[in-house]
Amino acid sequence: MPRILQVVIQNRSRTRRAFFGRLVAALSCVMMSVSPTLADVTSSDLIDTTENASLPSENGDRSAELLSAFFGLDNGLPILSRLICRGAPGKDGMPVIFSSEIDHTTMQAGDFKVTTASGATGETLCVTLLPATDPGELRTVLLVGEFGDAKSDPPVSVEVVGHLHSIDGVLDFRGAQVEVTPLASGPSLVMAEVVDPLTPDQGLGQRRTDGTDCPSEGIEQAVRVVWAGGVTLENGDEPGDAERDLYRVTVRAEDGTERTVTPTVLADLGDGDNNHLLCLDTADTPLSVSFPEGIFADPNGDLNPDTEITVSLRRQ
Repeated sequence: MPRILQVVIQNRSRTRRAFFGRLVAALSCVMMSVSPTLADVTSSDLIDTTENASLPSENGDRSAELLSAFFGLDNGLPILSRLICRGAPGKDGMPVIFSSEIDHTTMQAGDFKVTTASGATGETLCVTLLPATDPGELRTVLLVGEFGDAKSDPPVSVEVVGHLHSIDGVLDFRGAQVEVTPLASGPSLVMAEVVDPLTPDQGLGQRRTDGTDCPSEGIEQAVRVVWAGGVTLENGDEPGDAERDLYRVTVRAEDGTERTVTPTVLADLGDGDNNHLLCLDTADTPLSVSFPEGIFADPNGDLNPDTEITVSLRRQ
């Protein structure tokens, strides 16, 4: 085997081990805790048990959409993923991101349909919100199951086929669908929003699923960025000041002038999820966030492309 290929494989292996080491540690803390139970954040129910509340898919300027479905691992979930659900080791992992936070009590594994390139339907084993359970993060659902083969018959679409509600009970995501990002693609920014400091904690996270916070001194606001899947550095480490300095946030002052700033602090680290907090020392209106290619890796070891996202108005 050529040495360059060996190095690539070794780096991907280290990235995968480090990433899932943190994820498993987070899941272990949840499993050992009395409250909440795993059932609060994970479902293996293969039928939709949520009653039809006749909720719309659109309400005012809000719509129930899927923003991303990311084929993160093909038969690659590690042995300790059994902490997510029985039978998970060796299965596929696919994070799906919603346009708003969801009501976890309306989430069942049977709410999701994965279709492959051949037209076959994937087999969903379970779904979970873990580890993205901090306030404002309840929009990423990890699908676990058999969703096709990356080379011969990859997954191409995900559809919500059950009644799955937004956290405020205003929208129903039934009928929402999105194309699947292929396995070989690296993670991109999917959304960005100004954090509402008053967003309540639903009490679904425990210790290691609680990411770091922005400091209280010298910070005017924070922007939450959501990646298509969990990200670390290529060696599996958490990002630091060097990566913080690579984030670029375009802001607009009251007089209409625009400028580019970097976060003062990078937060929401150490919890193994797909969210970062960009802590800013300015109250100017954030317009967009960008990040250069080749820095962050997903659990499969794929590096991110050059990516940019518009900052959304804060919504549920």
